[in-house]
Amino acid sequence: MSGARTWSSSSLSDTTPLLPLQADRASTATLEMAAAAPAPAASRTVYLGVDVGTGSARAGLFDDQGRLLGSASSPIQIWKERGCIEQSSTDIWHAVCAAVKTACSLANAVAEEVVGIGFAATCSLVAVDSDGSPVSVSWSGDARRNIIVWMDHRAVNQAEHINFRNSPVLQYCGGSVSPEMQAPKLLWVKENLQESWSMVFRWMDLSDWLSYRATGDDTRSLCTTVCKWTYLGHAHMELASEKESHIMESCGWDDDFWEEIGLGDLVEGNHAKIGRSVAFPGHPLGSGLTHAAAKELGLLAGTPVGTSLIDAHAGGVGVMESMPISESRADVSAEEVICHRMALVCGTSTCHMSVSRNKLFIPGVWGPFWSAMVPEYWLTEGGQSATGALLDYMVENHVAAPLLANRAASQSISLYELLNKILASMMHESNISFLSALTKDMHVLPDFHGNRSPIADPNSKGMVCGLTLDASEKQLALLYLATVQGIAYGTRHIVEHCNSHGHKIDTLLACGGLAKNPLYIQEHADIVGLPIILPRENEPVLLGAAILGAVAAKKYSSLHDAMRALNAAGQVIRPSKDPRVKKYHDAKYQVFRSLYEQQLSYRSIMTQALQ
Repeated sequence: MSGARTWSSSSLSDTTPLLPLQADRASTATLEMAAAAPAPAASRTVYLGVDVGTGSARAGLFDDQGRLLGSASSPIQIWKERGCIEQSSTDIWHAVCAAVKTACSLANAVAEEVVGIGFAATCSLVAVDSDGSPVSVSWSGDARRNIIVWMDHRAVNQAEHINFRNSPVLQYCGGSVSPEMQAPKLLWVKENLQESWSMVFRWMDLSDWLSYRATGDDTRSLCTTVCKWTYLGHAHMELASEKESHIMESCGWDDDFWEEIGLGDLVEGNHAKIGRSVAFPGHPLGSGLTHAAAKELGLLAGTPVGTSLIDAHAGGVGVMESMPISESRADVSAEEVICHRMALVCGTSTCHMSVSRNKLFIPGVWGPFWSAMVPEYWLTEGGQSATGALLDYMVENHVAAPLLANRAASQSISLYELLNKILASMMHESNISFLSALTKDMHVLPDFHGNRSPIADPNSKGMVCGLTLDASEKQLALLYLATVQGIAYGTRHIVEHCNSHGHKIDTLLACGGLAKNPLYIQEHADIVGLPIILPRENEPVLLGAAILGAVAAKKYSSLHDAMRALNAAGQVIRPSKDPRVKKYHDAKYQVFRSLYEQQLSYRSIMTQALQ
């Protein structure tokens, strides 16, 4: 997940220019701070959160009330070649250092005030050798390209091979692994890049690698290992409690699984290559920042660093307790009330995060993952692989986009703000009662990068129904609106599917770049039929990462306690009360569901034709 662009995420291009690797990238950092920074105070407590998304590394500093003091971002390079998407851990670390230094400067924070640090990142796969140097995972052999990016789907065949084995561990990831998970990617490397496979000493999730790079401690997170590596976190339920939060031996690996799928060599050395020890998110790592890392970041050696989170899960930690008093529930216990919420972390992709006290097995939805986000709760994780990326794709590839982009720039607004204005104007010109009705003849199935949840079909394709020869800006606005609605119908499908299998979700909390788009959020509220709570702070993923640092610094007794103290609610978006809006979206939702069924029919027809 990433929300680098206002109201959307930065798109990827096959011609993306490569940025030079450099130790100091402060000159390329994008500065972000809403208000003037406060003067430093000797008694001030500051928590630092770092998030590496798909297109940038970001850093944010928060005070002990959870308020953002300053944030900064620095771009990271990305390669797309032969259907593969890759990045460089060296480049990412340089970008992290630049972002941290700039954020500290903007917040007017001195190193002594930063009492804890947490890292979050996309669930990309990092390969390093015994010296910590990068090992190529690219056909090119370029050692810089040592990360398979989360959205890379090179391992579709390997995922199918793994799923065919029907291992018991698969029941904890919705019944099947996705090509976005790590086991298929590892198998792909072993089958296609033998030299690299033999050189790798550590395979790591990106957020775990960041913590390791900062501290030298190779302890992995329950978040990354359980969600992306088939690690069975609940094996620790009787061995460790969240309050103790000590390093746990890696008793959750299923060695038979790795042997069955052809990766038995990863079991060697007590799972040294994939994780000998695993801990709760926020567990203090090693002796804190190493002297080398502290110098690179401009911070103090020994500053506590917490075990990491995947970026979407950090967003969940940053918003799940952001509830206004008006939404409080007297009829539900304090332990259970969080279980009625779903966090939407909306960026390049969207993750749908819910927790429960009991494990709920939901076909096509990842989980249940024990303690993968909130310790001692089971996490259910739905997702859409392309949301911000899909909107960028649909808009930027339309013939009218360049002219609209120029007009938006001349008005000092984003392209999406301009599209929202055009839609409002079209509604008034058409003399219709609500904006959504503009798309009565246009329908979008948003599976342009497969369906992650709840169908779990990586081969699903996007569909658009209702195109004409019209190439005007108004037609682009309609396509944009229909795509937003298609994404929202996908969220409705996930919510309904989860509730039909035991969840009781009645409130949504949204964060990320797309959550800043009022049209996007209102369409979701109307289509799903639930209120949406927005966080007070604009950077909840960074706040979630910073909470890890607060817990590592022992400022709070648990991660959940820190969430209650530092989360804060902002605006509440409610569904329309107009019954015509509900009737309209119910009808369009039927069309949405039928599009995939039609695709299956067409797929069957063509398969038979080729036999």
